[in-house]
Amino acid sequence: MISDVYTPKQIEVLRALQRNDWRLMINYGAVRAGKTVVDNDAFLMELRRVRKQADIDGVSEPLYILAGYSSKSLQNNVLQELTNKYGLRFKFDKHNSFKLFGVKIVQTFTGSIAGLGAIRGSTAYGAYVNEASLAVQEVFEEILNRCSAKGARVIGDTNPDVPTHYLKVNYIDNQDPKAGIISFHFTMDDNTFLDPVYIERKKAGTPSGMFYDRSILGLWASSEGMVYQDFDKNTMLVSDAEVPNNLSYYAGVDWGYEHKGSIVVLGDDRQGNTYLVREYTAQHQEIDYWVSVAKRIKQKYGDIIFWADSARPEHVARFRQEGFKCYNAKKDILSGIESVATLIKQGKFKVNQDKIDEFLNEIYMYVWDEKSGLPVKLHDDVMDAMRYAVYNAHLNRAVKSSKRPSWL
Repeated sequence: MISDVYTPKQIEVLRALQRNDWRLMINYGAVRAGKTVVDNDAFLMELRRVRKQADIDGVSEPLYILAGYSSKSLQNNVLQELTNKYGLRFKFDKHNSFKLFGVKIVQTFTGSIAGLGAIRGSTAYGAYVNEASLAVQEVFEEILNRCSAKGARVIGDTNPDVPTHYLKVNYIDNQDPKAGIISFHFTMDDNTFLDPVYIERKKAGTPSGMFYDRSILGLWASSEGMVYQDFDKNTMLVSDAEVPNNLSYYAGVDWGYEHKGSIVVLGDDRQGNTYLVREYTAQHQEIDYWVSVAKRIKQKYGDIIFWADSARPEHVARFRQEGFKCYNAKKDILSGIESVATLIKQGKFKVNQDKIDEFLNEIYMYVWDEKSGLPVKLHDDVMDAMRYAVYNAHLNRAVKSSKRPSWL
């Protein structure tokens, strides 16, 4: 039975493929909700449909667009999944295109305006846009323009973003029947194949506010209020004596002069807890001052990694000249914030109240900008240093090694 393979929400999507009253379908919502799974299968079904239409039109090699944020994301989210599920093998030509079911599939990458080059001037029978909300608007609109062959249709999937995002405002919210746009909203509970225990734990461990609304409920939610809403000083502040010894230490660096600079030292224990064990924050200090701070840190905590803001490459170079393991931090703002917020939500984040300067002042003033969906650029020096450290150390798991991180 089809219900043994697909969830009720996925079946709704597949039934919509049998209709001919739409041109654009957007499936959006929570993580692990089953969007990409059904869209990957819909992609294959659409190729079969395109081949039939092309035969009617007398077109020997119909063109179809496969679009994603990057080559890596398309490989991971679409092509590799289809290989694992169906054993499909893709033979790419020199332009990174391939053929399947008698249809030529042209890949284009939507993360930059350069994605226009692969499709400009073409006439396509359809497109599948993975991670559509990450697409540069001009590239997404060009994909729609290129899909002008008879019966051409576009399918896209995405996680939600801010409510003012062009994908929601211009397309999902467009109720004009003449536009031919349909959409399906997925929540995590729509994935009936997920282990209920996993869902329960995911809900309990997801940070409150925007992250919960987007990841669990699949809503195009605004950011508002405190960034770290779950922070509780009554349970998360500890004394210096309560901080364990022999943690796995690492540091984050936010350079500054007119605005404050900050170096924070954090440490992880074997139970998955992260401690902010020391903070150094100061204004109007030159690089020599921060070198001296780093030397004290190295003397006390060992030859640890410093994850630094890449905005001041000369300072990073100076730290390296001084013999510190200093690397440019990945600065993905929302992913970095979520890594810290998740620890806080799970009660696995502790702060040494005896060794902080500005942490408590900043965390309560670190708030969302509702228009941009990002934090307001004020009172964020310690917050940035902390984000660089936690996100990069936990992402790479290189804090116990002297090896150069894999992405550098």
